[in-house]
Amino acid sequence: MSDPRKAMRVTAVQIGFVLAFLFLSIRLWSLQIGRGEQYINLADRNRFRLTTVDAPRGVIYDRNGTILVRNVPSFSLSIVPASLPNDPQELDELCDRLTAILAAPIAGQSPWSWLIGTVSAAAEGDPPAIDVRKRIAEIQDQVKQGKISRYAAVPLAVNVPRDMAFIAEERHLDLPGVIVEIKPRRDYLYGPLLAHWLGYVGAIPANQVQAYLTAEGEDYEANDQVGLTGVELTFEQVLRGTKGKKHVEVDAFEREIRILATKPAQPGDNLILTLDVELQRVAEEALRARMEKVGSSSGVVIAMNPQNGEILAMVSLPTYDNNLFSGGISLADYQALVNDPLSPLLNHAIGGEYPPGSTFKIVPAAAALQEGVITPNTQLYCGGILWLPNEFMPDDPTKAQPFYCWVHSGHGTVNLAASLAYSCDIYYYQVGGGFQDFKGLGLERLTRYAREFGFGARTGIALPGEAAGLVPTERWKRENWDMNWVTGDTYNISIGQGYILSTPLQLLNAFATIANGGTLYRPQVVHQILDVDGNVVQTTHPEVIRQVPISPQNIELVRSGMRAAATWGTARLLDQSLPEIHAAGKTGTAEFPGERDKEGNLPTHAWFGAFAPYENPEIAVVVFIAGGGQGAVEGVPVAIEILRHYFQLPEPTPTPEQ
Repeated sequence: MSDPRKAMRVTAVQIGFVLAFLFLSIRLWSLQIGRGEQYINLADRNRFRLTTVDAPRGVIYDRNGTILVRNVPSFSLSIVPASLPNDPQELDELCDRLTAILAAPIAGQSPWSWLIGTVSAAAEGDPPAIDVRKRIAEIQDQVKQGKISRYAAVPLAVNVPRDMAFIAEERHLDLPGVIVEIKPRRDYLYGPLLAHWLGYVGAIPANQVQAYLTAEGEDYEANDQVGLTGVELTFEQVLRGTKGKKHVEVDAFEREIRILATKPAQPGDNLILTLDVELQRVAEEALRARMEKVGSSSGVVIAMNPQNGEILAMVSLPTYDNNLFSGGISLADYQALVNDPLSPLLNHAIGGEYPPGSTFKIVPAAAALQEGVITPNTQLYCGGILWLPNEFMPDDPTKAQPFYCWVHSGHGTVNLAASLAYSCDIYYYQVGGGFQDFKGLGLERLTRYAREFGFGARTGIALPGEAAGLVPTERWKRENWDMNWVTGDTYNISIGQGYILSTPLQLLNAFATIANGGTLYRPQVVHQILDVDGNVVQTTHPEVIRQVPISPQNIELVRSGMRAAATWGTARLLDQSLPEIHAAGKTGTAEFPGERDKEGNLPTHAWFGAFAPYENPEIAVVVFIAGGGQGAVEGVPVAIEILRHYFQLPEPTPTPEQ
């Protein structure tokens, strides 16, 4: 007879097996049937990704079809937040491994130059490991705020050297959540030569992220690259294109193994600028050489077609290399640019404000003719000095204030043509503010015409950072200086000194207006917009701001005075050097506050404006050299080189003495 206890044990084991089987069956039913769909969705979410595909940014060309900006492939290290370790210690170890890879010296590269906005300010030699941690923490915060998907690949480091990308790919098993991607990078082929034209792209500024994300009809993501300055910013919507979508299958290490479906991205449109890059190069070389000769640290050259407002060249020195930004600029390089007292990031052509000096005399000349204050034959005497009676004590000659002409011996009796040709200051003191029985324009009429020519207001050029300049008024002086306006202030404005300020672009626009017979155009920087197939999407047409209220006859009188300056006046070097064309111009020398020389003279900026040919102008040019001395001596030679190149004139034959 069998042992009953043994039988009970066997029965118990059998029951245990049955219960275990039932439990497993129920569990399997629950997992596979009851909650099967839920787990399938979770598994698919881990395995499949619906990702955005960045659109190739539009290419930029000059007016002759020369490529200026293109996209080139570059490596980047990106983070997929969902695949990062959950354990803090494991995440910390991951950061250490990433730090070691990113800080490894690579031939020809500076460590950390590719980190996105997180480069440490630690002393040289200190490992900035906190930067990787900070960037990952920022990414995780963006996920929590709902700005990015936890399954999206977010750039950690861009423009990574190839060797470094290969190292990261080889060690992918030790880098959970880190993937190597190939992304387009903007390549600015001419670097500093066109930096102020083109600008650069970069990450969306932190204080603008929400505005981009909520922009109606747009598909921006928090870590997109956008235009930040120059035409890259102004034409962001044209250049950026439309993102695509891609449904992919990934492995456990977030590597793409299969594309299930895709919606191609739509490339951005291409830009053809009004710029002539070879003219830009010649202008930059001529300006830089002259600046070095006189010891100037800042200068501008702008050339425009006066018949339609198209900018042909625009040089602002000092400049910077915008390629520094396209790959993620280091903190050291960025601080060096921002803290540079010469402001290389500022486009001085549109953002610099300076007294225009005698180049401004074209305005009171035109205004006085139009208002009947003078005729072309009106003669005013210049003895080299004019004593302006004190307005509060006019009968006391000891209180009179001296106003000097730049030629202290005087010009004698001067008419309109001679006043522009010789740039007589005393003639324009009287034209602007009057003297004795001669009634000048007065402040109200003088400033009104200045505004008609575009001074004191932005031109509306499609570039960021334009300044408005300043056309002062009596009220402005009371509010800013707590003083009344006096006739001497009007005298100073009449020769482009005192409180009046102009950007080089504003002055060029005024010269172009005289050149073309009285039409003030809005300056243009883009000629055409093309789609990816080369079809014209849009052609920019001339945009008239206004017709200045000067008769054609009076405009022509000012033009003839500028022609006289080039033939027998202060700019006669222009005609002597370029006899093949008939050019017209106006020199300017503007004082600014600084250390006086031995003779007690203030330092001066050199200005020169010109247009050619005189009969039917094709090009107008303005040259500005900060602290450059006399415009007739330093500004004219720069304009000569530009006009020589534009009209394809031969270089002068050197003399034996040269």
